[in-house]
Amino acid sequence: MQDEPGPTRVQLCGTFAVELSGRRVDEAFPGRQTRLLFSYLVLFRPQRVPRDSLVDALWGDNPPAAPSAALNALISKVRAAVGPDVLRGRGELSVRLPEPAYVDVEVATSALHAAESAVARQDWRRAWPLALTTQLVARRPFLSEADAPWAESWRRRLADMHARALECYATACLQLGGPELPGAERAARELLDVAPLRETGHLLLMQVLAASGNVAEALAAYERLRVLLREELGVDPSRVVQDAHTRLLA
Repeated sequence: MQDEPGPTRVQLCGTFAVELSGRRVDEAFPGRQTRLLFSYLVLFRPQRVPRDSLVDALWGDNPPAAPSAALNALISKVRAAVGPDVLRGRGELSVRLPEPAYVDVEVATSALHAAESAVARQDWRRAWPLALTTQLVARRPFLSEADAPWAESWRRRLADMHARALECYATACLQLGGPELPGAERAARELLDVAPLRETGHLLLMQVLAASGNVAEALAAYERLRVLLREELGVDPSRVVQDAHTRLLA
């Protein structure tokens, strides 16, 4: 009986890792540019990417003297690492991963969408693990070797995803209550660290502290937000946050 193929996994956040049908190939990439070329194509899969777009992604405003030849050399090295069935095309290139394929940024994006949908439906037990999945990916550094504008764009996107996932997670834990309240508080505080002007993070922290019986701390959290917004933006907290503060005083 023939063995089933192993998993296909691509990790772009944290340590770069590529596993194709159970075979680790990331060590077969001979250098930074080959890893970036493969990663860029993975992010666009299954679309085909023109060669001039790849040259711009890899070298930006400082292309080599012979960019086509330099790109050809990188393509050959990546194809040797992953195989011609994975890296396809000549004039336009694409990556076709053996399915089912796990690409961390794709999984994080899908999980966040599902988590936010679950929160909207008040399905807290479904939202909890989905939001955690996104957090585990989005909090890790994205392609630390890359300094191109497309990589910076992805870092901003992942930072936003991280904040939204923390918000979903804290909300779900708060609503589940009981033993999940410490998790809600940790997530709310982490949200304040990564997005200090995001009022929902402050509101969640106030609600979690109050639910834990620490009303005085909840009031102090509101005061910190009020001072922060006044000093940074010259505005007051939103009506929703002010109403929550009023309820704490009742």
